Amino acid sequence: MAKLTILEFPDPRLRRKAVAVESVDEKIKTLVDDLLETMYDAPGIGLAATQVDVHMRVLVTDLSEDKSAPLVLINPEILSRDGVEVTEEGCLSVPGVYEKVERAEHITVKALDRDGNSVEMEAHGLLAVCIQHECDHLDGKLFVDYLSELKRQRIRTRLQKARRLDQDQPHKAPAI
Repeated sequence: MAKLTILEFPDPRLRRKAVAVESVDEKIKTLVDDLLETMYDAPGIGLAATQVDVHMRVLVTDLSEDKSAPLVLINPEILSRDGVEVTEEGCLSVPGVYEKVERAEHITVKALDRDGNSVEMEAHGLLAVCIQHECDHLDGKLFVDYLSELKRQRIRTRLQKARRLDQDQPHKAPAI
C-alpha cells in the first residue's frame, strides 16, 4: 500500500471527470487499498480517486471511529435521492474549510464492491452526504461549487496564500 498525494483546490485536475472502471482487477484493488491508506492518514472519512489524480470512478469511505468499516464503491451511480439535509462539509482537497451544503438526506446507490460484485444500498444521513460528496468529485465537482462565487474566491485566495507561506518557511531537518 502507498500513501498518495491529495490534490488541493483550485488544482484543475480536480475538475476532470472520471471514467468507468472496466474490470475490477489487481490494479483497481491496489488503488482501493492506497485510497483507504491515504484517507485514514489524512485523516478523512471519504476519498475519491480523482482527488489523487487517478481519474477512475472509485471512491472509499469509512465513518467508523476505529477504521473498521471501509466502504468501497466502484462505478457508483446514485439511483434516487429523497429529502433535504444541510450539513457542514469539509474536504481533504480544500483543507481547513468547512461550509454548510444542502444535499439529499437519503439516497439509493448502485456500484461494484472491491471484489467486483454488484451492490445496491440505501444510505441515510452522514453516509448519504459522504457518498454524494465523493460522487461529485468523480464528476469534477467540489463542495465549494455549492457556495457563492464570492465565498469560492475567498477560499481560493486563502488556500493559495497558505501554500505560499508554507513554501516560504524554512524546513528544519528532522530531529535524530
